[in-house]
Order: sequence, then C-alpha cells, then structure tokens
Amino acid sequence: MLAFVSARRLPFRPSPLRAGLAFVLGALATCAHAAPTFSFGGFGTLTAVHSTERQADYTASPISPGTAGYGKQWAFDVDTRAGAQVRAQFDRRWSAVVQVVEERGVDHSYAPHLEWANVKFQVTPDLALRAGRIALPLFLTADYRKAGYALPWLRAPVELYSIMPISNSDGLDASYRWDGFGARHETQLMAGRASVDLAPGISGRTDRVLGITHTASAGALTVRGTAARANLKIGGAEEYFDAFRSFGPTGVALADRYDIANRNVVVLSAGFSYDPGGWFVMGEIGRVNTRSVLGDQTAGYLSGGYRIGTLTPYATYAKVDVNMPTSTEGLPVAGLPPQLGGLATLLNTDLNNRLRSIGVQDTASIGLRWDFARNFAWKMQLDRVQPKGGSMGTLTNVQPGFRSGHAFGVVSAGIDFVF
Repeated sequence: MLAFVSARRLPFRPSPLRAGLAFVLGALATCAHAAPTFSFGGFGTLTAVHSTERQADYTASPISPGTAGYGKQWAFDVDTRAGAQVRAQFDRRWSAVVQVVEERGVDHSYAPHLEWANVKFQVTPDLALRAGRIALPLFLTADYRKAGYALPWLRAPVELYSIMPISNSDGLDASYRWDGFGARHETQLMAGRASVDLAPGISGRTDRVLGITHTASAGALTVRGTAARANLKIGGAEEYFDAFRSFGPTGVALADRYDIANRNVVVLSAGFSYDPGGWFVMGEIGRVNTRSVLGDQTAGYLSGGYRIGTLTPYATYAKVDVNMPTSTEGLPVAGLPPQLGGLATLLNTDLNNRLRSIGVQDTASIGLRWDFARNFAWKMQLDRVQPKGGSMGTLTNVQPGFRSGHAFGVVSAGIDFVF
C-alpha cells in the first residue's frame, strides 16, 4: 500500500497497558452500581522464516516488516508477536474490552500498542453499540488477524492483508443481528479515525473512516462484504510534489494525480468460508484505491484444507495486481534549459520507480497445522512467491541486485498458542 513509507499505529504513551487499564477503570466507574466480572486471556506466535531471495527481505505486513532474506538467513521477526486481553462484564448490557499487542514496528523494535479499547452497550439482544478503539471489520479474519492460533494457516495471505494493514480505528460502531432468507445476518456500521506513525520523521492519519459490513451465515457457510472509505493524510512529501507543480500545468496535473497529502481512500472486500468440520474452503477478494502514487490494487486468495485428527494439511493461492498504469511520460523535457531538464528527468525517473514499486505478486502455498496440545498448534508453510511486472511485490529492503519476475521460496515454521 505505501510506496513512500511504511505505516504502523501510533503507540500509546507512556504505557499502552496503563492506558488500557485506565480505560476499563473509567468504564467501571460509569457502572459503579454493578458488580463486574473480569476475564483475562492472551495469545502468541513464534515463527522462524527463511527466504531464498537474498536481494530483499520477506515481510508479512508493511507495518511490521521482517528481515528474512537479505537481512538474515533465518528471521524470527516476520510473524512473531504476543497479545493480552482483559474483558469486563458489568451487567447484562454493559461490557468493555482492552487488548494490547506487542510486535515489530517500522523502527525495527518490539513495542506494545493498544489494539482494542472499547465499551459495548447491548441495547437489545440483537442491537449493540460500541465506542473506543475497535477492530476494522474489513476482512473475514478482522477480529482475530493478530491471533495466529485462530487462523488455519501459519499467516494470513500477505497479498490481500498487506494492502490494508491498519487493523483498528478510534470511533463508534453499531451492529444489528437479524434473520431472513434462510440465514442469520449481522449488519455493522462504523465511523472513526486512525492515527499512523510513518517511516522516521513522517506521520499521517486517516480521518472520517466510514464503512458498512454485512455478514450472513447459514450452517457451515459464512459470507461477508465490506465497503469503506477514509480521508488519508500523509505529510513529508510536500517539497517533492511542489517540485512537479513548479513546471506548470503538466506538473500540476501530475502532482494532483499522485500527491499523498490528502486523499480519499476506498476499500471494498468480499469473502466466504465454508467449514463443515472435517474440511474447509475459504476465499476473499478486496480492492484498495488510494487515488495516489500509493496505488490502486486488487488482491485475493483461495484456500482449502482437510482435517485428519490433529493434523490439517492446507493449500492456498493468493494474488495481488494493480489497477492503474505503473509508468507515466511525466514532465516534458524537450526545450528546457539544461538545469531544469536535469531536474525534470530526475523527477520523472523517481516517479516511475515509485509507480513500479506498487505490489504485483502471486504466491502458491502448502502448509500443515498440528494441534499437538490443548491451545497449542505447530505450523509449517512453504511458499513460492513471484513478484511480477517490474514490481518488488510485498518485499522490503530491496537491494540493487533484485530482479522482478524471479520466483523465490519461503520456508516458515512456528508455534501459535492461546491462554
């Protein structure tokens, strides 16, 4: 998603855990007449990853980049994370939840951040309202994408989940459950904003996040669709695009087309899961259009597996493609004085390099899950990854010797657990 920078959530300071606990205590104070009950849980993932691509690093998410490949022969930072959650039930209507997750950020360090912190009011048995930091319901696994144990795979398909890596927003949502057409339905409306911390020295935010998600379930089949939009504001590239504008109408048009300072982003997704118990098949497709140099991409996957006792072998095919030209003629150079011509050529080259960096990639995977103990699962996954069309795909830390179109292998093994 991000060509200039990789984004991650702003960590709560001074302490996300203290802030989260204060949030629960504040909710408790509003319901002082009730005798609350508390529940505590957690989850974790520890994996080792090896990539045969030695000219770049394999990563599962741009907001949590790993170092498998160019950085290290075997890396433990691609998927490794830990999380803890506290839930408070004040009465039959009021409840609150706080979730803190510690994972690798773009500054290459591990730090805790507040993933969820919200209060829920059950208006009726079918209507619920929430306020606070809430999971963005963009994909099938939105409510548990950080908890690897709940996933059938070692990791969610990176082609889809990396194009919208932000997983929560601060705001409100309303969920209504209803029956009809032979299925159980849930319609969710959301509104909020999300702060983002960018590559060193650059910050940004998404305002006016608005969306609707509808989920329908009938027996073993679940279908979900989401439409959302947000206003994305990223600072730090003003001088770059002002340089284009200085070349007159053509430069202004290029800057207006590709600038990242203030853009309306649209996210569309649809998915299904069929899981009768002994086997499963699921798939999703999504589109994220930033209307900027950050890209307009469509991604999806299809996956299936079969359960044999405690073993679940599975296979997945995932793909991400671009819906916009990845090159432009740029600024006209003919007739310009040498100094301006050199600057125009430099700007054109840089812009085309950024457009070509928008991810185009497909991955074929096979894996095995072994539930060897209660609440513990060992997983192994083999991926054949191929960036295409001159793109670096979802790789990071790309070196001059990298060749797009060259397939490489990824071997991952690790343990997921919950408590």
